[in-house]
Amino acid sequence: MEPRAQPRPVLALLYDIHGNLPALETVLADAERAGVERYLLGGDFTLFGPWPAETLERLDALPDARWIRGNGERWTAAPSEAPDAELVQGAIRACAEELGAQRVAQLAELPEQTVIDGTRFCHGSPVSDVRSFFPEPADDEEELLAGIDEARLVFGHTHLAFARTSAVHGRELELVNPGSVGMPFDGDPRAAYALLAPRGGEVEHRRVEYDHRAAAAAVRERFGGWAETVARRIEAARADVE
Repeated sequence: MEPRAQPRPVLALLYDIHGNLPALETVLADAERAGVERYLLGGDFTLFGPWPAETLERLDALPDARWIRGNGERWTAAPSEAPDAELVQGAIRACAEELGAQRVAQLAELPEQTVIDGTRFCHGSPVSDVRSFFPEPADDEEELLAGIDEARLVFGHTHLAFARTSAVHGRELELVNPGSVGMPFDGDPRAAYALLAPRGGEVEHRRVEYDHRAAAAAVRERFGGWAETVARRIEAARADVE
């Protein structure tokens, strides 16, 4: 008799950590209690946050993690490709100094997409790391989903946790945003992530409390200037805060 194959463990989906180490630690503790042994790291690991190097060190220690890059990793390696605003350029300078040139280059070379157990993962969308999806469909959705063969697409970038279907190209495609670990933008400051059951199973969105006010204070204290906007966004859990 052939030995029965062991089921693959639950996959934790961690997106948009943004150098927020306390949020990450809280999420990892929650994931461990849930029996997680595998991780998908969906990009924007460090940019804008108060603990870029420490966040990467913690992610490096995960025993089974698949990494893809986000626009944050691309921008940090190539500042000319990022918006010409002090918020962004100041954060890029600070992040690059903290990480060092070698690590910045390594992160920029990560793959843009990956497929695990029949689910495709990207940062923004399959065609761009800065164009993404929202809780309500937009006019460019068909363009962003062209050529996708999988039945489920997981992405981040907008910092909004949601799941819905998209009826494009003659079939239904499941869209999943796990939300942001380090900087949610849905008005709920709790760290957001999701669990994916083995072999394309159900997705479970999860929120965990951490001291988001202390994280906001830390980015203010460490970087000043441009970091004030970041701090306010962490506190309010909204993007429309200057």
